[in-house]
Amino acid sequence: MAEQPGLSETPDQTAVLRRAWPYLRSERRGILLALVSSAAATACTVAVPAVIGAGVDQLIEDDRDGLLTAAGVLVGLVVVRLVLFRQSEIWLTAVGERVVRGLRELAVRRLAQAPLRFLEAHRSGDLLRRTTTEIADLANFVRSQLPEVLTVLGYLLFTTVLLLSYSPLLTLALLVVFVPGIVWVLRRFKRAAGPAFAAEAAAAGTVAATYRELVTAREMLQTNNGVGGWRQRFLADSEHRYQAARRTQKSLFIISLSRVVQGLTTVILLLLGGWLAADGQISVGTVVVFILATRQLFDSATQASNLVGQLQLTKVGLARLLDLLTMTAPRATETETAPHEAAVADLRKPLEADLKPAPADPPAPPRRTVRGTAPTSSTSPARGDLEVREVRYSYVADAEVLHGLSVSFPAGDRVALIGPTGAGKTTLAKLITGLYTPDAGSVSYAGVDLRALPPGELRRRIVLVPQRVHLISGTLQDNLALVPRRPTDDEVRQAVARLDLEDWVAGLPDGLATRLGGGEGRLSAGEVQLIGLVRAALVDPAVLVLDEATADIDPRTAHKLETAIDVLRTDRTLIVIAHRETTIERLPRVIRLEHGGLDPLAAPRAARS
Repeated sequence: MAEQPGLSETPDQTAVLRRAWPYLRSERRGILLALVSSAAATACTVAVPAVIGAGVDQLIEDDRDGLLTAAGVLVGLVVVRLVLFRQSEIWLTAVGERVVRGLRELAVRRLAQAPLRFLEAHRSGDLLRRTTTEIADLANFVRSQLPEVLTVLGYLLFTTVLLLSYSPLLTLALLVVFVPGIVWVLRRFKRAAGPAFAAEAAAAGTVAATYRELVTAREMLQTNNGVGGWRQRFLADSEHRYQAARRTQKSLFIISLSRVVQGLTTVILLLLGGWLAADGQISVGTVVVFILATRQLFDSATQASNLVGQLQLTKVGLARLLDLLTMTAPRATETETAPHEAAVADLRKPLEADLKPAPADPPAPPRRTVRGTAPTSSTSPARGDLEVREVRYSYVADAEVLHGLSVSFPAGDRVALIGPTGAGKTTLAKLITGLYTPDAGSVSYAGVDLRALPPGELRRRIVLVPQRVHLISGTLQDNLALVPRRPTDDEVRQAVARLDLEDWVAGLPDGLATRLGGGEGRLSAGEVQLIGLVRAALVDPAVLVLDEATADIDPRTAHKLETAIDVLRTDRTLIVIAHRETTIERLPRVIRLEHGGLDPLAAPRAARS
């Protein structure tokens, strides 16, 4: 089994901001403007205690003009501070929203392009949480907490500089008492909070995944009376998250010890400042500056302690998001090297030629189209042989599903793929459509390994109609249009007519406008498969693979499906995984799989016209 990189429940949180910087680099100008504006606003705030201290000294000296000047400067500082803070928040919020939007779009794009094996290896609830909840937490942090973080850092820096300029001795006393105590509290918190917050995030992801699985499997659980057992599992996961949340709150309690450090520091400053003022070494205004400035300093420390928890939560969420982006980043494979470049270019030429505007020709006489025959599309991709060579594949280690399988599907081949359950039919279907990558061996189309084909071209040439065709909330027209290039209404109607499905569409309550999905509209399993076939007709692939399209459906709908399949097989390779005998009888060649390989005892059916 090829090693599949997996996501970590508690990813590495070291250097998270440095690792996230490549995603922020495009916004560096806006970030710089916001930082400068925030720093200027914070400097204005820090200057307020100095102005008040100067006013107190003027008052003691009975200098009315100096007092009025101090009052005017104070009003100016407050106004300028308000304007700068407001502008900083606007810039920072705008930058943050753009970054978060970019991360969300990137995460969704990476998941859409991720190998199917990667998606199947992880619980969908966890992937959903990483791309929604944790990005939402990041957005909330950028909008609400990040401006406060910048302000707090500015207070700490500018206040220290201000106090040093007034009294180095009092500043030294402040640093000796306050800094060691706060550092001790923060270290204790960091040691306890890192594992606690990571464990809570992982537990929340488990609860989300369990709940989603419960909703998805609700019908099966109800019919098999399994709701009680699943409820117990959900409650156990919820209890695990509750205990993880309790550990997180215990780590947050450590932060409250900072208030004790603040109280002790204030007492020492008052005693020492009063003694120095009485001795004439400093003025009363200086004592006032220290009391007010340290009050701001303590408020900043308290604010920082409140932010530390949110910062840790955001750090964990960002680490989990970066883990997802790293694991789903495109990786160059050996097949994407020079030996295949010429072949890929040759394969692309027919499609590029089709897309070039054709020269103006005199109008041709109208051509009759016989019902049940698909007219050749002017944009049909080049046809080629599909080759499976010595392919091996495993879902789990030491349990191969396919054992060195080799099989060829010539261009235009029409083949039924049969075999008992577990023989590897669906696995082979996903390998020949490029949804899985073989652990060993290769799958090639027209001489080009599927791994070397760009995703868009691969999906243009090879299409799989799976056992379960997915519907979205919307009209039948919306559901039929879920193809790479959104078709026009006329193209959808033409595809429906070409597959002889007009009567079926007309029999629906509102025809193509019938609402489906989200609890609206009820289609049978066979009718849902018809939607998959119309989508395939709109893509017009060179290779069409149908996985159990006619299994377990009523005979009338099965006949419509088989008729549509007859139309779709014209001028293309058609591979049908089937159990229904009438479906198998319609195809000239049969390949039987047994235990992950070709059944050596199955005699091939002679090709029929």
